[in-house]
Amino acid sequence: MSFNNLGLSAPLLKAIKEQGYTQPTPIQAQAIPVILQKKDILAGAQTGTGKTAGFTLPILELLSRDKTTKTKNQIKVLILTPTRELAAQVGDSVQTYSKYLPYKSTVIFGGVKINPQIAALRKGVDIVVATPGRLLDHLSQKTIDLSHINFFILDEADRMLDMGFINDIKKILNVIPKQRQNLLFSATYSDEIKKLSQRLLNSPTFIEVARSNTASQSVKQTVYPVDKVRKRELVSHLISDGKWKQVLIFTRTKHGANRLCGQLEKDGITSAAIHGNKSQNARTKALTDFKNGGIKVLVATDIAARGIDIDQLPHVINYELPNVSEDYVHRIGRTGRAGNSGEAISLVCVDEHEYLANIEKLIKKDIPKIWLKGFKPDPSIKAEPINQGGRGNKRGRNRKR
Repeated sequence: MSFNNLGLSAPLLKAIKEQGYTQPTPIQAQAIPVILQKKDILAGAQTGTGKTAGFTLPILELLSRDKTTKTKNQIKVLILTPTRELAAQVGDSVQTYSKYLPYKSTVIFGGVKINPQIAALRKGVDIVVATPGRLLDHLSQKTIDLSHINFFILDEADRMLDMGFINDIKKILNVIPKQRQNLLFSATYSDEIKKLSQRLLNSPTFIEVARSNTASQSVKQTVYPVDKVRKRELVSHLISDGKWKQVLIFTRTKHGANRLCGQLEKDGITSAAIHGNKSQNARTKALTDFKNGGIKVLVATDIAARGIDIDQLPHVINYELPNVSEDYVHRIGRTGRAGNSGEAISLVCVDEHEYLANIEKLIKKDIPKIWLKGFKPDPSIKAEPINQGGRGNKRGRNRKR
């Protein structure tokens, strides 16, 4: 199937072609026709499957088909995301695909001055991408009017609930029109998501292109049992010995991210941290430097990393395992995107055995355990020793006798 078979107009097809895409991903192939029928959907898909374009393209198409007269400041589309980074990513996608259409969009989130956002809204926009907190700020200041919303999209709904935004979502639902088309996208599908969908959606079509809470098959997963005090040393060894050029590392805390960055810099590995305590400008600069090769390593916490979207990111390292198993799926979903392969490595010390067991139970898979020569393995996890030369060399494996 090609995009030409999905009922999209020439301006959209031209924008898609310029991005180098010819065939829709499974979530796009399933979601776009249903959305074009003006039906509500509940879509479950792994990260990196193209779900942003899966709702952006049909919504733009439906806007282009609407011939009713629109006055200034009548916002027709509201897209709600949990993080600033994800809002910016979705906003970029909207601008990319609406290039040949007469629609204006803007992105509003916290951490930056509100006045430029107010100015953009006053000029008139058709599509708003927002995070809940800043959107409520605009509502309280009466700088935004949501009374003409025709399309409401809740992206990364599972993360939205994890971050405690349920009450904010309810407040927003109370001020947008009851008659609208609703699209709910989520990487995982929990009981809480089911409850939210019952409140939000009207006879929705359920779309799921992969089993919930599963890791992408394009990601090679490995566990390295290692003593806690040697994690930083192992990370530096993997990056330097493997000559890795781009690595996303997850820590559990903001302080841990800052500390690891400082240690890596001392080892001669350029890095930057991205987390909630960083200013939006600092977060944007770190992400830009990471994407363009200005730094090798981006160290992130879970909340800040949800919007990181890099098609060919080769390596993800879990410096510390998340205490919420579903976050593991989201983390490693940053690699192996858009049809590319990826590698996800988890450094596991004795304190994290329960987290690892819960993750393997969730993904219904035992993750291979190996250890490198020169690094004492955690004896409580059975692991296969491996002698690693530089990347590109064959790695000899010999089981312990």
